[in-house]
Amino acid sequence: MDDATFIQLVEQTRASVERRLSQLVPAEGQGPAGLTGAVRYALLAPGKRFRPTLTLLTARDFGAADNAALDVACACEMIHAASLILDDLPSMDDAGLRRGKVTTHRAFDEATAILAAVGLLNRAFGVIAEDTALPPAARVELSARLSEAVGFRGLVAGQCRDLDRRGGALSNDEIDLLNHQKTGVLLVIAAQAGAIVAGVDDGRLTAIGEFARRIGLAFQIRDDLIDAEALAGVGAGDGKDLGKDAGMPTLITSLGVDGARQTMEGYLAAAEAALTDAGAGHSALRYARGLFEGRKAAA
Repeated sequence: MDDATFIQLVEQTRASVERRLSQLVPAEGQGPAGLTGAVRYALLAPGKRFRPTLTLLTARDFGAADNAALDVACACEMIHAASLILDDLPSMDDAGLRRGKVTTHRAFDEATAILAAVGLLNRAFGVIAEDTALPPAARVELSARLSEAVGFRGLVAGQCRDLDRRGGALSNDEIDLLNHQKTGVLLVIAAQAGAIVAGVDDGRLTAIGEFARRIGLAFQIRDDLIDAEALAGVGAGDGKDLGKDAGMPTLITSLGVDGARQTMEGYLAAAEAALTDAGAGHSALRYARGLFEGRKAAA
């Protein structure tokens, strides 16, 4: 597939996600106005839709029908949006900007933002339960894996580690674990979800998980590099507050910019090797590579 055709595929995939997300949450005028407004504000804000696009491209790589994984992909995006709302709260990062817009708790209020996040987390599991096009066993597996990704070995644990790191130094392995739990676990389930919808076996599912884990670690380094470059006046940032990690341990502080870039490239190479082991097509990797290289297909 040439670049133009692939870019068109990615854009169509993202457009299908945008349409479906809007359909899966309360419409304007339904329910409490502030809550519905906050949910739609946070979920439908312009974004890369990296996770749901990864789900759909992985499903495609393994031969699933077009959009067979669409609702599952949207569930992953709902969990991601909920995590961003919580991450930005005054008791967490106290952020003022997200995806180029004022953060949800500032656009509405803190209580409404928390309720919107809880509502999105709850809705994500409902979306999977309602997806009767999937076999019951697949819905159970997806729910269990998403629950683990959110819970005490995933996003919740990662956010706690992130708060704790503000008081001291971390080793490179500890930084990798934090980055994996805050960023990587949801990428892992997003990629594996596409493979589960396509009905892959456990061995290939493990390889897909390793692919996404490495992509997640590389993605966090990319974010740290974007932040560092913007603070240095040589980059435009990524639509969110800059300098929130100032003074906190990252791989950039321990390895330097060049060392962090080399580590990121190593993770990307390992991701490619894992995907090859899985025996899948490489649409998902091509898309992820586009993100790192700043091509339009991954913008």
